[in-house]
Amino acid sequence: MSLPAVIIPGYFASHQEYRWLSNYLNDRGIHTVTVPINKRDWLPTVGGRSMMPILRKIDRTVKETLLQYNSSRVTLIGHSAGGWIARIYLGEKPYDIHGDAGEILWSARGSVSTLVTLGTPHVSQERWTKLNLDFVKNNYPDAFYPDVDYVCVAGKSIYGERRPGAWLAYNSYLITCGQGNTWGDGITPISAAHLQGATNLTFDGVNHSPTSTRLWYGSPEIVAQWLKFLP
Repeated sequence: MSLPAVIIPGYFASHQEYRWLSNYLNDRGIHTVTVPINKRDWLPTVGGRSMMPILRKIDRTVKETLLQYNSSRVTLIGHSAGGWIARIYLGEKPYDIHGDAGEILWSARGSVSTLVTLGTPHVSQERWTKLNLDFVKNNYPDAFYPDVDYVCVAGKSIYGERRPGAWLAYNSYLITCGQGNTWGDGITPISAAHLQGATNLTFDGVNHSPTSTRLWYGSPEIVAQWLKFLP
């Protein structure tokens, strides 16, 4: 039987936006829950501040899922920022860069078999996110833990250019990897979505955000292609 899965929403996304992905996985025998994050839960993290409120919700959901399904490990599926936040959660270094009090040591790698990241920017040059992402990059570079399988999924749908229809992609790619003229999912460039040592996948036509009108990482025909890498 497949391990249960926990979906971590992207930045300022609500858990409700992932109900179709969750239902798709559940229908295929993978017990799946989404961390119950609402848009307002992201407010304390604005401006590059601590992700502690989100990490606490992830931790609570993972522990409840392990207990509910009598499992020793789960699969984490992180969309966008949810992917690099998951890498903090896996880690055993104190997440104290913001001066947080209380529990700052997660060390959840023993409870996670596979980490799937969907359109996650694993690097950033943008000042609001750089502090958090540098913490991840410096402490847990690439596919850091050999006992965790990393699957990094990128989309190739929009080439960043200084023209109408591609400006958003250009600017987003530029502040992420330093190059605007490159391919990505409209928000995350391909080069930033992959990690050395991971199973790196790129799918044509895939856009960044959950939508019912365009192809994205949670569209059935795309999920079917990365689903095979789940335990």
